[in-house]
Amino acid sequence: MTHACTRLRRGAVTATVVAALMAAAAGGTACGTTATVPGPTVPGPTVSGPAAAGVTDAAESPSPSGSATGGVRTLTPAVTGRLDAAVRQVMREADVPGVTVGLWTHGQGTYVRSFGVADRSDGREMSPDLYTRIGSETKTFTVTALLKLVDEGRVGLDDPIGGYVAGVPGGDGITLRELAGMRSGLFNYTEDPDFFKALTSDPQRPFTPRQLLDYAFRHPVLSPPGREFSYCNTNLILLGLVVEKAGGMPAADYIRENVLAPAGMHHTLFPAGAAFPAPHAQGYTDQTASGAVEETAGWNPSWAWTAGAMISDLDDLRTWARTVATGVLPDGTALIGPATQKQRLATLPTTVPGAGYGLGIFDVRGWIGHNGSLPGYESLTVYLPSAQATLVVLLNTDISHDGAEPSTLFGEAITQIVSPGHVFDLPAQPAAR
Repeated sequence: MTHACTRLRRGAVTATVVAALMAAAAGGTACGTTATVPGPTVPGPTVSGPAAAGVTDAAESPSPSGSATGGVRTLTPAVTGRLDAAVRQVMREADVPGVTVGLWTHGQGTYVRSFGVADRSDGREMSPDLYTRIGSETKTFTVTALLKLVDEGRVGLDDPIGGYVAGVPGGDGITLRELAGMRSGLFNYTEDPDFFKALTSDPQRPFTPRQLLDYAFRHPVLSPPGREFSYCNTNLILLGLVVEKAGGMPAADYIRENVLAPAGMHHTLFPAGAAFPAPHAQGYTDQTASGAVEETAGWNPSWAWTAGAMISDLDDLRTWARTVATGVLPDGTALIGPATQKQRLATLPTTVPGAGYGLGIFDVRGWIGHNGSLPGYESLTVYLPSAQATLVVLLNTDISHDGAEPSTLFGEAITQIVSPGHVFDLPAQPAAR
């Protein structure tokens, strides 16, 4: 799933890369050891939970590879050993400093592990308790806020954006539904060369929503609204302004009060400027003015605003995966009404086979959710309803490997093992390009 500053890649596929990684992982190192390869050493995993083997709440499967229920294999020691090897192999191949993987199933086990380092300068280990920048996963919160307003009768999905925000090219013919579904036809401001230059020349500078829209609106529309899927961050900046106007408060406040608080997500937030709660990992990107790798923890994410500026952690994203996919809060009450949630999940085809996009959410071969990326960080939060399984992947780099997103490599490698009938394989472009 593509992310906060990007659109979908031009149909590039990572299956060949992952096939090679999985072949190597089949003979990978034993669980809990340190793998030594040419180049940097990948530290062994930091394990969360009572079982060093990485499996909890699951009976042993008679099959060494784990039996499958609801499309997900039981997380036996054999299966978790394969996961360890696959994660390490992706790390080595893609030169990922650190990654945390959380996989929760319904009665078939839990796998929560961190690998590698959070900061290369001091060797501090990656761990499951770190805050992280979640990039385009922010879109799921912004669209949820919009859908709350729909349920309250304060906006309509088929309202034209021109009724809320002035100056949108063709705004009287572009609906809020088309914005949320990535079918507005508007130009993506993060594709503007002047924007990229402004961001990378001064990564600490603040941007306003209007400044971001100005980068987009200087370009002609790409297509008539409703005709084509085109991943576009401009859409979510506009929806953020709609949330503010209809909700009567800043978008960050509306999302906190009406989405995060009901879900009990107390470690998820919109940062003020470059603020980044501790503890967090250092981020590493090559999306810089010189093309050299730089550290990004102090970069100001205001340029992504309601398209990608939010911060969260592993536990909150575990909660969010099921909540956003079902519309139901952890206490069993509805966050979004069933009729509105049904519209959210009405996914239309995209440019990637096997992937559909609804209202601010993907369905990739049954996994529902979103990924996120912005310079230095990537994330993936998805839910598989058929198995009541949740997968969250958090890493501290967005540097692509042979044209593939590292988050996609992890997602595909993990799901090849645990849900071979539902393999997450959505390619995406680097952030801010």
